[in-house]
Amino acid sequence: MKYRRLGRTELSVSEIGLGAEWFERMELDDCRAVVDECAAQGVNILDCWMAEPTVRSKIGDCLKGSRERWLIQGHIGSTHQNGQYVRSRELPVVKEHFEDLMRRLHTDYIDLGMIHYVDSPAEWDEIVSGPFIEYVRELKARGVIRCVGLSTHNPLVGMKAARSGEIDMMMFSINPAFDLMPPTEDVNDYFAEKYDASLLGVAPERTELYQLCAELELGVTVMKPFAGGRLFKAEASPFGVALTPVQCLHYALTRPAVASVMAGFSTPAEVRAAVAYESATDDEKDYVPILSSAPRRAFDGKCMYCNHCKPCPVDIDIAMVNKFLDLATMQPAVPESVREHYFSLTHTASDCLACGGCETRCPFGVKVVERMSRARKVFGEAK
Repeated sequence: MKYRRLGRTELSVSEIGLGAEWFERMELDDCRAVVDECAAQGVNILDCWMAEPTVRSKIGDCLKGSRERWLIQGHIGSTHQNGQYVRSRELPVVKEHFEDLMRRLHTDYIDLGMIHYVDSPAEWDEIVSGPFIEYVRELKARGVIRCVGLSTHNPLVGMKAARSGEIDMMMFSINPAFDLMPPTEDVNDYFAEKYDASLLGVAPERTELYQLCAELELGVTVMKPFAGGRLFKAEASPFGVALTPVQCLHYALTRPAVASVMAGFSTPAEVRAAVAYESATDDEKDYVPILSSAPRRAFDGKCMYCNHCKPCPVDIDIAMVNKFLDLATMQPAVPESVREHYFSLTHTASDCLACGGCETRCPFGVKVVERMSRARKVFGEAK
């Protein structure tokens, strides 16, 4: 198992994490078998967003005697009322259920206290201007939570939270299908039966979020890496082709700022299948040939920063130049941080020979020479 630092925190997390939502349908012994296999494979982070009491109790029973080896994402605002899950901002209810979470997990602290499921920018504004955020700050000040996190599917909310200074990390939904989608406040939009044919390339808001998190050293853990399993079936995939779990994991783990992917497991075999990512070959991980040859080619003409265009005769990091160009052109003016990162590259667009060799190798038909010329103009370089 490989480990990554979670942004600017001091926490080191396994690249593959445990999303325990399947435990609701499993018996305690089956849950324990999954947790034990995760531990044996080196998984050290788990997410518990579920409010259902028996699920929390199952996780707590499975962690008995080994709490210290686990980093727990526990959600603040996930409650269980009248026999069903309710996302709540009512502070008395929120407090009751967060205390219930710790009690059932047999712990007096949560490593990553997640502000639960905020997909509306207006709701985020309400949270950070009211008693909810005061409660979260209090929990951190008391050491009840070590870090403050946010779970969201909306990149606009993610960017607001990142810039607010209130959070230390973020849980965000990342996979090749969701990355096409523009910001939405309704997570069900991501699971539409068909996507609009106009959705080409990664939505700029999502690209901006990933780059912003990287710049701010805001670590990201990933939810929904397989889009609910739809990416495993050609008939359900928006690309018309199937990807493997390893390819989906690699896609998520190659986004900027991502530290760990939370995957759901119902058997030890499924744990081993996911952890096989760590020993997979580069060819097995490579999602680019699948996406570039798909009958519905949503990424045509869009740089995926995959580096299939290499080698460059003057050793330009073409993917990084393209990343900084995309980030720079999302703003009315080039952010100084982006400019600084661009000019820290060993070779910039001004070194391009316009030989076009990269274009012959690009699987997505990106007009690299044109983009190098544009980068020179955007960043004010002479040629």
